[in-house]
Amino acid sequence: MVEMIRWYAAAGFDVRDRLPDDNPAWCEVARDGVVLQFLSGDTPWLGAPTLTGCLYLYPPSVAAVAEELKGKVDLPFGVEEREWGSRELVVQDPNGYYLTFAEDL
Repeated sequence: MVEMIRWYAAAGFDVRDRLPDDNPAWCEVARDGVVLQFLSGDTPWLGAPTLTGCLYLYPPSVAAVAEELKGKVDLPFGVEEREWGSRELVVQDPNGYYLTFAEDL
């Protein structure tokens, strides 16, 4: 959890809270109108957590996000213009989740 909090802070997310402070098992981060919560250890849900999709964030400028994140987190794909009319930057967090920063062209 500590590494994940560090990664999200480096990726420009505000760390809104973490519990407990000294060895967090839960945290909440936010950026561009999106709030994410993470829980480690025992959870109230049955089975292992899974996510088979991508989380989309819509900042004012994808190019500005790419410049902001350069050297802080891995940017394996760079900024790409998609045939469906968007400019996107895809990053992968320490848990393997994909986050896409996107803007309409």
